[in-house]
Amino acid sequence: MAYAVVAHYRCAPADEPAVRAALLKMREQTRAEPANEAYDVHAVVDDPGGFLLYERYTDQAGFEAHKAAEHFQELIVKTAWPLLTDRSVTFAESL
Repeated sequence: MAYAVVAHYRCAPADEPAVRAALLKMREQTRAEPANEAYDVHAVVDDPGGFLLYERYTDQAGFEAHKAAEHFQELIVKTAWPLLTDRSVTFAESL
């Protein structure tokens, strides 16, 4: 059963380049993870500093392994999250 994650990130427009760079590096690293099936990064149209992430893993355990990865801690927890002004995440399982 596939496990999907949809995340909405928002940062100040001045922080957009740093968040964008971290997310693009994260995309590269995540796509190499064994349980990852998709990791797409989108800039929200007409919303400077807005990002939408769509991630899909083989299962929830694959997502948990992703969160435990060193690159997640470095690029997301330590780099992107401190720059965000808002963050929401939705988790879903395939039917």
